[in-house]
Amino acid sequence: MFTGIIESLGTLVASRREGSNLHFDFSCDFTSELKIDQSLAHNGVCLTVVAINGDEYTVTAIDETLQRTNLGQLQKGDQVNLERCMQANGRYDGHIVQGHVDTIAECEQVLEKDGSWEFHFKHAPGKQHLTVEKGSVTINGVSLTVVRSEPEHFSVAIIPYTYEHTNFKDLKVGSLVNIEFDILGKYVARMLGDRA
Repeated sequence: MFTGIIESLGTLVASRREGSNLHFDFSCDFTSELKIDQSLAHNGVCLTVVAINGDEYTVTAIDETLQRTNLGQLQKGDQVNLERCMQANGRYDGHIVQGHVDTIAECEQVLEKDGSWEFHFKHAPGKQHLTVEKGSVTINGVSLTVVRSEPEHFSVAIIPYTYEHTNFKDLKVGSLVNIEFDILGKYVARMLGDRA
């Protein structure tokens, strides 16, 4: 369980295939605090730490994860948003984030707003792929509030702190991001769909 509040950025050091799996070696400023078998969200994808070597650690993504997310497109030197799982005695500053990405979305537009930015995204259709204005959505692991919501399109506003401390600063038109829609909205959509 996560909150969508990014702790740090991780840098991809290397990646290697093993069958249909892809192993990633990352470095980050809290590698020394990690433990084997710990859950860590990478761009919103919950992955398990399988090895630690000095200031680097390794996680593995299976083919299903690579098909649903942007992790398979990462290149050496790319940065990902990192969040360790929520502690039971911590504050819930974001919203309920599972680390289970629903789909990827494409950045359609980036607007500078005199001190902030508005990012517009387009995603694939789906009964549970829904947003509502002022509702929550997770983009690359970041808990955000929806500004505008339309079928298959939505936008979010980014403040300078979030822009500088996440990989939002690297996004441009055409960039693909991981989307996790609000779990409460997905359950409601499923219940209403079952009654229809």
